[in-house]
Amino acid sequence: MILRDDALDALPVRAALPALNDALDGHGAAVLAAPPGTGKTTLVPLALAGLLGEGPARRVVVAEPRRIAARAAARRMAWLLGERTGEAIGYTVRGERVVGRRTRVEVVTTGVLLQRLQRDQELTGVDVVLLDECHERHLDADTSAAFLWDVRETLRPDLRLVAASATTDTSGWAGLLGGAPVVEARGAAFGVEVVWAPPAGAVRPPHGMRVDPALLSHVASVVRRALTERSGDVLCFLPGVGEIARVAGLLGAPDGVDVLQVHGRAPAAVQDAVLAPGARRRVVLATSVAESSLTVPGVRVVVDSGLAREPRVDHARGLSALATVRASRAAGRQRAGRAGREAPGTVYRCWAEAEDARLPLFPAPEIKVADLASFALQAACWGDPQASGLALLDRPPAGAMAAARELLTAIGAVDTAGRATERGGRLARLGLHPRLGRALLDGAASVGVERAAEVVALLSEEAPREYGDDLAAALRAARRGGDAYSGRWRAEVRRLRAVAAQDVSRPPGPLSPAAEEGDVEGLVGLVVALAFPERLAKADGGSYLMVSGTRAETGRGTGLRGAPWLAVAVADRPVGQVHARVQLAAVVDEDVARLAAGVLLRERDEVRWADGDVVARRVERLGAVELAVRPLRNADASLVRGALVEGLRQEGLRLLRWSPETDALRQRLAFVRLRVGDPWPDVDDASLHARVDEWLEPELSRARRRADLGRIDAGQALGRLLPWASGEAGRLDELAPERITVPSGSRIRIDYADPQRPVLAVKLQEMFGLQESPRVAGAPLVVHLLSPAGRPAAVTSDLASFWRDGYRAVRSELRGRYPKHPWPEDPAGAEATRHTNARLSR
Repeated sequence: MILRDDALDALPVRAALPALNDALDGHGAAVLAAPPGTGKTTLVPLALAGLLGEGPARRVVVAEPRRIAARAAARRMAWLLGERTGEAIGYTVRGERVVGRRTRVEVVTTGVLLQRLQRDQELTGVDVVLLDECHERHLDADTSAAFLWDVRETLRPDLRLVAASATTDTSGWAGLLGGAPVVEARGAAFGVEVVWAPPAGAVRPPHGMRVDPALLSHVASVVRRALTERSGDVLCFLPGVGEIARVAGLLGAPDGVDVLQVHGRAPAAVQDAVLAPGARRRVVLATSVAESSLTVPGVRVVVDSGLAREPRVDHARGLSALATVRASRAAGRQRAGRAGREAPGTVYRCWAEAEDARLPLFPAPEIKVADLASFALQAACWGDPQASGLALLDRPPAGAMAAARELLTAIGAVDTAGRATERGGRLARLGLHPRLGRALLDGAASVGVERAAEVVALLSEEAPREYGDDLAAALRAARRGGDAYSGRWRAEVRRLRAVAAQDVSRPPGPLSPAAEEGDVEGLVGLVVALAFPERLAKADGGSYLMVSGTRAETGRGTGLRGAPWLAVAVADRPVGQVHARVQLAAVVDEDVARLAAGVLLRERDEVRWADGDVVARRVERLGAVELAVRPLRNADASLVRGALVEGLRQEGLRLLRWSPETDALRQRLAFVRLRVGDPWPDVDDASLHARVDEWLEPELSRARRRADLGRIDAGQALGRLLPWASGEAGRLDELAPERITVPSGSRIRIDYADPQRPVLAVKLQEMFGLQESPRVAGAPLVVHLLSPAGRPAAVTSDLASFWRDGYRAVRSELRGRYPKHPWPEDPAGAEATRHTNARLSR
């Protein structure tokens, strides 16, 4: 071992090592805040392990959020010691382990650490765990921290914990680790000039995985501008692999400049080239992996697109995917800092300065926005199904945890109480999402380990866009090989084949007919369906209806269009669209759907109101999808009654038989309720619906169809709501009489259509001699005074005032038109009559 002292001494974090050791000696845990480039990822583990010639020898595990960062950190530490990885420094990532007998520092991904903790909660032989890049708030890192603190509190008080963050927002982590001391290391960053470079034209905001091509064209132009205006390598941040490829295509091959693409799926040779100084000037197009996890030497300029990718779950549609979002201000600071690591630098921000203040302060913690199925399974296997006892910075949302437990219960990973089953423990050990673990284990028993591993490997990592949206075709393309993705796919197939062979608890049964015949489409569809049973979709009226109830459409020109059934692996919802859009799927048939989603298969009697009448059917359903329907005779009476009540709600109470007298009774009751209140009933539609049991029985229970409703006498039924028990019902004619006797002796009907203003329409001459307007239940009637021909002549609720002020004008207008009728000058003192002058003179 030959220490590279010059390089080690140049790392600023070295000055913080005494304080860090004191914190660990005194408390056993510490929070280390150190900006990128200070050496927190590489120097600190070496010091803690005693590999710098000071301190006791310890075994240290460093947890990184990404595979590329884990490999890079291990290689850098090995270089600082003058060794190769696998000696004092090793690493373990999914599908790759480089560790030797002398290894004292092992760099792992947080996913690997979680699996190790589930197998050995005491972490036997490990003295220190350093959780790196805690500020990124990845779910696996949060979960690892919670488990480690639990281990330290209950099993291993000697286990030392360090939470390392590239930001100074450390109070939460300090509190989580029992009030751990915070040790800050000062960075040696140089000044970074900010250049605001917003697009000249309008750019559509990101939605789902979509980024406006106009923005990517603008980013490419800003990179060209930076190459012209500044010296040094250019690091450009973009949200994902697709955008990196698009910008690389737009840049082409600038003279004297190498364009490199770095992301989690980049070939190892490219990753190594990015992390080493280049012979020529370079443009490095990177995802957020380069914010703080990796050091890219030679960078003097950063071009920031301002976008990032975060997981999102649409629980209403049962869809989960990465979404493109505006990067937080914290991420912007991290990105800009990359330009000032080795010398003064410049950051070109592809948005307006005024927008910056509106950006979120920090990225959303994954536990708040991600699919929690893996987290819920980890918590269940840890013995805390509700995650209530775990030390977490943010509590998991109740809705997301409920959805996760529902999925885990459906695949047999947890029991009804949420406790992990033996099968759940096996799924947790696979290092896969529980969906994919289920597909691997159950698929291996149906189509064989090799074929199941191939399809699950295809689902584990997004295939190149040129592979298309048909997963069967994508599998053929991966098998043919010839690109970087195919190489990674083969490595993952080997890993999955090994773990499946260990965990398939029973010998594989006979292959399905599709597998025996080598039907790629059939075997892919079955494995996809096992992973995403609720996304099985049946063709239905030009679109597809998923078992979950979500509607989806296939893209134009796809080979999937027209298939009777699809097993959908990936779908999103385009801007302005109601239906989801299928991005990756495989063709299946109904037999596969029944097999894969059997737990969702139900047969039940359905009686509902549809197309204006009661429809009774026996329906076999796979979730929301109808498989078979038969007419149902002698349907359960309570179901029929419920359908009839729904029909009354949808189409209204006019489905009953209403006579004019019944309408009048309802109006009178509404008037009395308004004037008197209890015990008189409300008779509006909503109130009558709420009291169906009281006034429509027993007629409703005997009804079976729409026609039977039409034979129910609504008036007789309404009578049941009157307050008979209190004796008040007998006062209805007193409080709201149907008719009232006017001065002429006629009995005139009162119109209660408006319960606020009941109306008495009567000929003017029949009201002579009446000094005040008639009243019912204390309310004055609105009197419509009619001409001898029955036409409205005046309206008043104050008859005395009308006789005094309004009658003269009416008399002047109508006396000549109706000379045979009396028109006295003093109507208040005249005798009321129904007759003409001729009749009166007899």
